Amino acid sequence: MSFGKTRPNSASPEQSLWPRSGQVDRRQWWLWASAIVVTLLLTAGMASFSYVFEQSDPNFSFSLRQSVRGLVGLVFLFDLYTIYQQFQIQNIRRKLGEREEMYRLISENAEDLISVVDAQGKRLYNSPGYEKVFGYTYKELQGTPVIDQVHPHDADRVTEASNQAFVTGASVRVEYRFQRKDGDWRILESTGSPVQNGAGGSKKLIIVSRDITERKHAEEMLRQREEQLRQAQKMEAVGRLSGGIAHDFNNLLGVIIGYSEDIELRTAQGDPLRKSAGEILKAAQRAASLTQQLLAFSRQQVLQPNVLAVNHLVSDMGKMLQRLIGAHIDLTTKLDPAVGRIKADQSQIEQIIVNLVVNARDAMPEGGMLRIETSSVHLTEGQARGMPFLLPGPHVLLTVTDTGVGMDEETQKHIFEPFFTTKESGKGTGLGLATVYGVVKQSGGIVGVHSKPGKGSTFKIYLPQVEEQPTPRKDDSCVNEVLSGSETILIVENEQALLELTSSVLARSGYKVLSAHNGIEAIGMARSFDGPIHLLLTDIMMPKLNGHSLARHVAALRPGIRIIFMTGHSDINETAQEAAPADSECLQKPFHRDTLIRKVRQALDLAEMQVNG
Repeated sequence: MSFGKTRPNSASPEQSLWPRSGQVDRRQWWLWASAIVVTLLLTAGMASFSYVFEQSDPNFSFSLRQSVRGLVGLVFLFDLYTIYQQFQIQNIRRKLGEREEMYRLISENAEDLISVVDAQGKRLYNSPGYEKVFGYTYKELQGTPVIDQVHPHDADRVTEASNQAFVTGASVRVEYRFQRKDGDWRILESTGSPVQNGAGGSKKLIIVSRDITERKHAEEMLRQREEQLRQAQKMEAVGRLSGGIAHDFNNLLGVIIGYSEDIELRTAQGDPLRKSAGEILKAAQRAASLTQQLLAFSRQQVLQPNVLAVNHLVSDMGKMLQRLIGAHIDLTTKLDPAVGRIKADQSQIEQIIVNLVVNARDAMPEGGMLRIETSSVHLTEGQARGMPFLLPGPHVLLTVTDTGVGMDEETQKHIFEPFFTTKESGKGTGLGLATVYGVVKQSGGIVGVHSKPGKGSTFKIYLPQVEEQPTPRKDDSCVNEVLSGSETILIVENEQALLELTSSVLARSGYKVLSAHNGIEAIGMARSFDGPIHLLLTDIMMPKLNGHSLARHVAALRPGIRIIFMTGHSDINETAQEAAPADSECLQKPFHRDTLIRKVRQALDLAEMQVNG
């Protein structure tokens, strides 16, 4: 990967070496040629000298002529050896040149960066890759200490690794941040190998480095994804546990609430027993509120999703929120007029906003600023990959920002866990933000937080945007207030106390009641009962046969029967839900006496209207 370009006019020492080497070769050839010419001239001179003596004294010239001839032969042998030696030297030079050219190509084109430093850490050589990757020219780095471009926080570690390599004579590997010429920091992985000298010591260090910035970023993203996955798995496990507890607890609360209301109906005004029943009922209702929060966290509550305009929702809650936080906190809103619509349970979205506002209020005991914003965002595939459980496309972003005390990173890891709270004992249930997490997740979105101690907190909620029109509010003015009846109802509930209570309430309202403890028993009654059965009121989570399967069997035996499911949560197999009759309704546990009677009457009246229609 290249982050800089080599300037065309700048030649590295390696590049300028090859022309100089050619000049040396030519110079040496001229030197040898000159020596040969000189020896030939000397030989010719000596031959001519012999000729002169031969003319003057033939006897002397004979011995001299023999000597000169021997000398000339030696000179010719010397010249031949010189020529042979020169050819050998040129052959060796050619091979060295080819090898140097190969090393130059490797050095200039290798992905790794190569440098040589001395014992003081000063650079003796840098490969051209330093200029391509970091922007430094050869001259800018030559003779400078390596530590000059190393991040101050990593300098001691790099120095220690270098000293260790020189002392032990073994290779060392170290990762550190290295500054580019433009000021940007890159992460390098370097291996230092000491070069041994004749005395067995080390005076030079060859450093081979690789830019691993992208790899480190990828590893960090992978680590964050794994952390998010572990957190999601942990929350899922805690949610299942919480949902199971809440479901069982709802059955018990249903009995407590039902019998408390029954005592209130049976006792006169002013009776001490009536007052006691009222207190029991209040406590049970508070407990039911807690179980609803647990179910919200575990994403197992029964929702009634509608298409909502978020801006209208926030605007309608404005006055109530201001009263909730008090006059010492300045509440402002910034609502994007172009924001889209979402599909969610209105009461639960309102609960999310209330919980976040209350959390912000508690973080600003001395007052501060609270801001609620809405905006539309379109997530690309790359952005969606960084946000687990979200799909690419348009989303509505709800942001709640406060100027409170803030949170450290360790606190942020646990704030969405049920029963986790930073408040004093007795001042918080620890379910507020857990409810936010559960409702958002069940509505197909995600919630995240950014906070620093003393810098406030920002919560961001992403919810999928829909193109449907807002759902109009239902008008309850036409609800039939005649709640009694005489129809036959088959009640199926495996919790004995709740079965008896429900049967008693409906029987006193005039209905004929058939009671069954499980689905198998209920199917037997549906087959054997001589007369019409108008309504099946059944729990969903039961042993042997769940409520959806039971409803399918009973509907086949009794065509046209109305069905109401009683449930403490909605964690039911999707296949079973699809198999349930289309016109079935749901009654959330724990329920009050009036709620039960009204729900039953409405279901029966609807069946009658369909028959008459």
